[in-house]
Amino acid sequence: MEVVVGRIGKPHGIRGEVTLDVRTDEPDRRFAPGTTIRAEAPAGADRRPSTLTVTRARWHQGTLLVTFEELDDRNAAEAVRGTVLYGTLGRDEKPEDPDEYYDHQLIGLAVVDVDGAHLGEVKAVVHGSAQDLLTVRTPDGRDTLVPFVSALVPEVDLEAGRVVVADRPGLVTPFPDDVPEAAPEGPS
Repeated sequence: MEVVVGRIGKPHGIRGEVTLDVRTDEPDRRFAPGTTIRAEAPAGADRRPSTLTVTRARWHQGTLLVTFEELDDRNAAEAVRGTVLYGTLGRDEKPEDPDEYYDHQLIGLAVVDVDGAHLGEVKAVVHGSAQDLLTVRTPDGRDTLVPFVSALVPEVDLEAGRVVVADRPGLVTPFPDDVPEAAPEGPS
């Protein structure tokens, strides 16, 4: 199983070092020298390496700087900007924090409101710069985005296979004015 562990940012210096938007709680382990990481270029980007091997990682003013074997200068570093990096999970590996989840743990869970009414199913997790979002597919086939914050998602129960959403009109369920009225029966 793979998880997103980071995204390459801007180059740092002239020798191929890059800044990293860290998406893991274990950056020292995930970016240890010698680690090979799967790399996925953004859509529409030129051909880029499919894997990168860490040669060095260091912290500088709260930012993780990483040097990869395949990037030997600033131009090469600039060419991989925006690349998403994936690490491999061990069979039984879980996040260290009990309130954090890997995407694969959430995708497929039933979504219910605080009263237990079925709202849909988690189809994806979108990693935003401010917060993560759950993509919820409703029974009528709409996809809605729910900010993955405790005020709106007060409970995740992996054992029960469900996510509780503090729903309100316009979040998952549409505003009453947005619900199409049923066509009148009979001849028109």
